[in-house]
Amino acid sequence: MSSCSNSRATHVLVFPYPAQGHMLPLLDLTHQLSLKNLDITILITPKNLPIVSSLLDARPAIQTLVLPFPSHPSVPAGVENVKELGNRGNLPIMSALGKLYDPIIQWFHSHANPPVAIVSDFFLGWTLNLARELNIVRITFFSSGSFLASVSDYCWNHTGVVKPLDVVEFRDLPRSPVFKEEHLPTVFRIYMVSDSDPEFEFVKDGMVANTLSWGWGCVFNSFDDLESEYLDYLKRKMGHDRVFGVGPLSLLGPESTRGGDSGLDPNDNVSKWLDGCPDGSVVYACFGSQKVLSKEQMEALALGLEKSGIRFLWVVKTSVIHAEGNGYGLIPYGFEERVAGRGLVLKGWVPQADQFVNARLLVDDLRVAVLVCEGGDSVPDSDELGKVIGESLSQCGETKIKARELRDKALAAVKSGGSSTRDLETLVQELRKLRFDTSCIKS
Repeated sequence: MSSCSNSRATHVLVFPYPAQGHMLPLLDLTHQLSLKNLDITILITPKNLPIVSSLLDARPAIQTLVLPFPSHPSVPAGVENVKELGNRGNLPIMSALGKLYDPIIQWFHSHANPPVAIVSDFFLGWTLNLARELNIVRITFFSSGSFLASVSDYCWNHTGVVKPLDVVEFRDLPRSPVFKEEHLPTVFRIYMVSDSDPEFEFVKDGMVANTLSWGWGCVFNSFDDLESEYLDYLKRKMGHDRVFGVGPLSLLGPESTRGGDSGLDPNDNVSKWLDGCPDGSVVYACFGSQKVLSKEQMEALALGLEKSGIRFLWVVKTSVIHAEGNGYGLIPYGFEERVAGRGLVLKGWVPQADQFVNARLLVDDLRVAVLVCEGGDSVPDSDELGKVIGESLSQCGETKIKARELRDKALAAVKSGGSSTRDLETLVQELRKLRFDTSCIKS
């Protein structure tokens, strides 16, 4: 005989990757799932707890599984977030987190109502094997979009084909994009020069596992009007519709869930300054939470912003270990004083997208952005930069008009009846089905 118990709520384990651009969108999704009366446990390491504290205050029912950050020879003691290491810290941190496999197994078997699914970041592909051992599903969360996921998927599953190429053609993808080798996803490029180090092979296996995880489904911080053709491409590739575009997630949750680490608390001076600026008058300059600009790049960008005569908010990254000194991340002397009143320099983290793949989508496909220069070490011409900034903010500029239209579509996606709201509801329904699938036990 068999009996089924429906008395327990659907329990989901959420495992964020400790980098700001990965963690905060997944916490926004977690907040939404908790509003749907799902039991949520967030797996976190001790020094990342402050990032989730505001969310826990807002949603006390959310539980945490706090596990010590595993030691690693390339990760300094006390470091638990990529923001302290920069891009090169991703691979050792990904490898270190793999050591949490056994502690998670032990926690799962000791829980009175263990989770029916694990939602984990796409940098944590090894959790697929974990989920299989526990006989639950693993759902891949992408903090970015489906275009980047499609490009990354091809690269990791065709390393032998891609490695010798200076230019890579993605013929199966919509619009058949072409990328130079230096514009491919950063972690993949680092892996390609790793000389088959076993640790890097672990990372590769995790990335390939993301494709295998698609057998159940994946969630993107994106929406139909931004990437419908790539979301549809993945549905065809996977053979089912469990591809959920639920973004922009930053528009769904209250600002309080982002805590003091976002740099844009609604009550701080930055928000007050922005509220005092005319609509569409501020340039937002950022290069990711892991990229520190060289002295030459900092000077060129500062001079370009100054010459533009435009209001701006510039996010400056200065705290990466081993990148300080030699002018890296240093604001040119006297710059802040010269632009006082029309420009703010923010030393922290704010929402952003900095990948070359995303740039291609915005510049070529959607035409809501303008290319000034490209390359990790490139230095823009300050005169050209100032000119482009000024022209881009022209009220009648085509790029600005299209950007406004896309903004309106993003807002509509997360409203009642919008595409992202519908996908979120479908995701919750699918998660609840898992509870009934796993609650039947033989007796």
